[in-house]
Amino acid sequence: MKVSPAAIRKQEFNTSFRGYDKEEVRAYMERFADDLDELQKENEQLRKELEQADILLEEFRKMESNFQESILKAQESASKTMELSKNQSEALLKESETRAAQIIEKAKKQSKEINDSVIGLREEKNLIIAKLKAIINSQANLLEMKIEEPADKSSGEKILEPSRKLEIDINNIADKIKNSK
Repeated sequence: MKVSPAAIRKQEFNTSFRGYDKEEVRAYMERFADDLDELQKENEQLRKELEQADILLEEFRKMESNFQESILKAQESASKTMELSKNQSEALLKESETRAAQIIEKAKKQSKEINDSVIGLREEKNLIIAKLKAIINSQANLLEMKIEEPADKSSGEKILEPSRKLEIDINNIADKIKNSK
């Protein structure tokens, strides 16, 4: 049975011939009722605080759960981002290597074409020099023949004959043509 401060205050006792002093018992019961009333108020206050603490604890547990979920999601996101970045960097590296190989191959091809062109131009130059030498030679021979021919007496033309033979250095002319690039 629960005892309340009001029940203590209303409690009546039978009187007996040699019993306790009624006023002293009444004063003691009043103090006891006041103390019990105070304890019940304190107990009620503590229950309210406990309920609030339980509510806060539940909120903190929810927050902790949310934080843990957020941390897991952030870790997963970071892992995915790192994996994606790694894959992208590998793809970029492969693409760069492929492009570099293509550029090198193109440069080698151009270099070979230029080298072939240079060889072709050298051959053309040598052919032109040989032709020029032949032309110069034939012209020199023609000049020498005209100089050595006797004058045509019937036409009355007089050809001057030089006192020395015309000397043409074909190699010197060819070297001058080579050096005048």
